[in-house]
Amino acid sequence: MGIELTVLHWIYVLFILLIIFFMVRRLDTTLISILGIFVIAIVATGNFTSSISSIFNSFIYAITELLSTILIISIIVAMSRVLTKTGINEVMVAPFTKIIKNPTLGFWTIGLLMMIISWFFWPSPAVALLGAVLLPVAIRAGLPALGVAMAMNLFGHGIALSSDFVIQGAPKLTADAAGIPVGDVVTASIPLVITMGVVTTIVAFYLLKRDMKKGKLELVGTYDNGTEQETTEDLLTMKQKKFFAVLIPAAFILDVVAMALFDLQGGDATALVGGTSVFILLLLCIIAYKKKGLDQTTSYFINGFQFGFKVFGPVIPIAAFFYLGDSGFLTIIGDYLPSSSHGIVNDLGVALASIVPLTTEVAVVTLTGVGAITGLDGSGFSGISLVGSIGSLFGTAIGEGTATLTALGQIAAIWVGGGTLIPWALIPAAAICNVSPFELARRNLVPVVVGLIVTTIVAVFII
Repeated sequence: MGIELTVLHWIYVLFILLIIFFMVRRLDTTLISILGIFVIAIVATGNFTSSISSIFNSFIYAITELLSTILIISIIVAMSRVLTKTGINEVMVAPFTKIIKNPTLGFWTIGLLMMIISWFFWPSPAVALLGAVLLPVAIRAGLPALGVAMAMNLFGHGIALSSDFVIQGAPKLTADAAGIPVGDVVTASIPLVITMGVVTTIVAFYLLKRDMKKGKLELVGTYDNGTEQETTEDLLTMKQKKFFAVLIPAAFILDVVAMALFDLQGGDATALVGGTSVFILLLLCIIAYKKKGLDQTTSYFINGFQFGFKVFGPVIPIAAFFYLGDSGFLTIIGDYLPSSSHGIVNDLGVALASIVPLTTEVAVVTLTGVGAITGLDGSGFSGISLVGSIGSLFGTAIGEGTATLTALGQIAAIWVGGGTLIPWALIPAAAICNVSPFELARRNLVPVVVGLIVTTIVAVFII
């Protein structure tokens, strides 16, 4: 096949297996990832000092690759907090409260609204923007607090976060690890996201309605979570709130139109949304806080960056390791692979294809399984570099479907770990609805598992 596997390839495989093992045991994989970078560097270079330096250089490489994603999420979170503090969020969602007349309309209205807002604002801030306003309305319409939490959770941390069509943080991580363009992963994920979303939400709604008829669910949440909700301050007049409630969605809709007209994807699309968010943040701070606007702007930015690095802090060391599987090796360590090499992951894929009769079915099931395993840490993002790397490996082995396999692994990882099944990842939605995160995870289990099974089957036919 013209591919020469070296000890570096086998060390890379060994550490992938160790990372999977640690994830299965629900242990942190940061130490293993850093150790993997060091061992690969010292075996390749034979130089202890440069190997120590490679750890730091790999972090710089990973941060450089992920900086646009960290930045956009930080800015959007900062902006969303201004919206909550000024009460603009209440005015923005007020028209939708008139639609919620019964439990069915409540579930689907809250869910779809949560999905749309999460694409632009990220799910955790979207929960804060929506939950406090729509929860009492939904309860009055007869939808239990647990049903509200399920709707926000499945549509926000499930559909929106796993697809991430606008901000493109998740596709960026998986695409980089797989060595393919972000647009390929986004395009390949569309039918899978639709399948997973439709199946999961319909099953969840059916089971919810069934238990409501049996009288098993209390309307009001009674879980003592001790979470403090951000309070609204009287900073703007109602006229100003209404103006911004129209201006802000219009600005983001224009961004989407511009993306379509000028074919903006990946970093260009992210930059457009980010720049719009910065202008909105600055405008709101100046008008709301007047003379204190400059100080408040800095304060909101600091809060946003704290959130962004809190989310991506655990991801950086893990992503740094998986970048070694593709183009990052040359930049971080140097030209130490054989001249015929196309990157460690591609080499392993070609070798695997020549040794094991790998089928599409095996590849698809494996990616779903690995994705679900990587989500067990409750992050959802810490393991999607792994599924990108394995997606590239299997895609090369079977000769097709790298983007679909990568997207499938991404969906499985985020649905499990991003906030629908792991209790400690469910806290934002559970807290605002005052329900137990453990009960919410239990309610989500059957719908999500059914959705993953159906989506996996669909992926086989797509490839």
